[in-house]
Amino acid sequence: MIKEFKKFISRGNVIDLAVGVVIGGAFSKIVTSLVDNIIMPIVGIIIGGIDFSNLYWKIGSAKVGYGIFIQNIVDFLIVAFCIFMFIKIFNKVLHKKEEKPPVPVKKDEVILLEEIRDLLKDNKKVTKK
Repeated sequence: MIKEFKKFISRGNVIDLAVGVVIGGAFSKIVTSLVDNIIMPIVGIIIGGIDFSNLYWKIGSAKVGYGIFIQNIVDFLIVAFCIFMFIKIFNKVLHKKEEKPPVPVKKDEVILLEEIRDLLKDNKKVTKK
């Protein structure tokens, strides 16, 4: 069982996934900081000096923090757009590698095709008469 586990861990996909999760977590922190500390304060200033982190509805003794929810939506949209762009670029690069150059036609094939063409031309002349 230990050998199987070592084999599983040493496969490239598992390591790539682990690296992706770590980088994704760090990227998420950066985007959250960008939204919380730069984008939302600027949006708040533009729409009249509103601090989104302090927006809430009070229902009885409960606070419904819709301002933080709005910040999380903006955060999600930025992350989703970045992932979309990354996948779009990745697919473009991947499909370029899959494209194969056209197969060059061999000289024998060209000669044979020319003969067939000439025979077809001759056959049309004969049938027209």
